[in-house]
Amino acid sequence: MTHPSTPSPTWTFYAGEWHDGNVPLFGPRTHAVWLGSSVFDGARAFEGVTPDLDRHCERINDSARKFGLEASVPVARWLELVREGLKRFGPKPELYIRPMYWAESGNALALPADPLSTRWCLTMYEAPMPAPGNTSITLSPYRRPSLETMPVDAKAGCLYPNNARAMTEAARRGFDNCVLRDLLGNVAELASANIFMARNGIVYTPMPNGTFLNGITRQRVVGLLRGAGVRVEESVLRYEFFQEADEIWSCGNFAKVAPVTRIEGRALEPGPLYSRARELYWRFAHA
Repeated sequence: MTHPSTPSPTWTFYAGEWHDGNVPLFGPRTHAVWLGSSVFDGARAFEGVTPDLDRHCERINDSARKFGLEASVPVARWLELVREGLKRFGPKPELYIRPMYWAESGNALALPADPLSTRWCLTMYEAPMPAPGNTSITLSPYRRPSLETMPVDAKAGCLYPNNARAMTEAARRGFDNCVLRDLLGNVAELASANIFMARNGIVYTPMPNGTFLNGITRQRVVGLLRGAGVRVEESVLRYEFFQEADEIWSCGNFAKVAPVTRIEGRALEPGPLYSRARELYWRFAHA
């Protein structure tokens, strides 16, 4: 996934009004810039639909509360603002929808955020849905943290530099993405999405264990597959198990359900269970 140097068409709701383009929200003394007190969520609009938007709005408020911020925007208000924002783009836009909270200042101890200084915005910008293509993955030497070491129960901006350095390291070795393990050596997720695999007609995905977010799209795909009679095992999985998979795919909000076509030096074909997962998700999203 690449991003152009010039931002795509963007609308941001901040401080009571809509702003066309990027709005300078953070200054050098903003707590979020200095000490990392920002949380966000990422929803999608594509082909005229916004699947699970209410759940993304619920999660941003939950993340804010877990971060000690004031979750001041009711879910109904987030949904209303998204509906307003959609009208500012063309018909059936392909958008990334990003609600955010952050703190402007710390409390008397400086490091913790002052909840009374919480600010928020909603940014929506054009981001075409990636077409399924060729994606290669490898094993990253970096690990996912645990709740004792990082706020992994929130969708927090401070978590992403670790995944970014994992993806950068993989790119240096010629791979598009990488598998991160937890501190015990079990597979957690890809650097940018949750991960699924299929073997002998059974779908497997790592069991949520508090080291990675149990993604909204991930939960949806698990439920849709099980509802269609597909056996899905949420398990403790080692990387070697993925190396012997019949199929592997990613599952996340940006690209939804997308195939992995190479793990290390071994080529894979998008298979029937990946195709079923993608078909079921698209049918749900457009119902």
